[in-house]
Amino acid sequence: MQSVKIVEVGPRDGLQNEKRPLSAEIKLELIRRLAGTGLSAIEAGAFVSPKWVPQMAGSAEVLAALDTTGAIAYPVLVPNDMGLDAALAAGAREIAVFGAASESFSQKNINASIAESLQRFASVARRALDAGVKVRGYVSCVVGCPYEGRIAPHKVADVAKALADLGCYEISLGDTIGVGTPASVREMLDAVLDVLPAGQLAGHFHDTYGMAVANIRAALDVGLRVFDASVAGLGGCPYARGASGNVATEDVAYLLAGEGYHTGIDLTKLVDVAWFIADALGKPPASKLAHALGRQG
Repeated sequence: MQSVKIVEVGPRDGLQNEKRPLSAEIKLELIRRLAGTGLSAIEAGAFVSPKWVPQMAGSAEVLAALDTTGAIAYPVLVPNDMGLDAALAAGAREIAVFGAASESFSQKNINASIAESLQRFASVARRALDAGVKVRGYVSCVVGCPYEGRIAPHKVADVAKALADLGCYEISLGDTIGVGTPASVREMLDAVLDVLPAGQLAGHFHDTYGMAVANIRAALDVGLRVFDASVAGLGGCPYARGASGNVATEDVAYLLAGEGYHTGIDLTKLVDVAWFIADALGKPPASKLAHALGRQG
């Protein structure tokens, strides 16, 4: 049986745009419950300014409370050298940098061109690698952009290859506004696979148009075996009107189990976690499986 790895992004990408503030204690409890489901990689937070991303306040406290030397990876998002300093002080063993395949999105999101962002990441990646810290890369807007529309696949390939050249061991390809279909995702992946192997790529799909699971199936067909997902379907793109959250971890795990892949995840426990965080946020989970199975406890 082939294995597929799910990178849980709920505690960072999922929570960062939620309006109801959560304490560090709740975030830590969420991460610990997720760890209990069998997940092997859980994004623990982001070392960004709380002024711009209030929900990520307390990331240092959360990360410092986790066992970053154990079997579970707890990557954190780091936008610059200042963020890296704080992440290293909190015990980070893996970080992520976040680029874009769209010039307009890059400017709106991080106030830098794609070239400028890569220059900024070069210092972060070099220092992290020198400290023995793994670096993962994100590319957003790999199919479409809220400002530019369709993104040419070769642009995605260029940014993905640049991040790999900086030392990123894995590149997560994000359909940030969820406009992808299996055909457009395959076209994009074909371009990226011309410059990087499938084993260095991950898929990150949003479910705005209900296509995320279908897009994951298309990515599986061309050899991807790592996918990002967010418990309870938390998250969304603050710069894209109507963009719903990441595909729900429990829905992805259900798909993979049904397709005969091993994930190591206990679906019943995962659904419990979806209801836990949904209750904490005061809204129902966005995942189909959480509603199909209902509350397990």
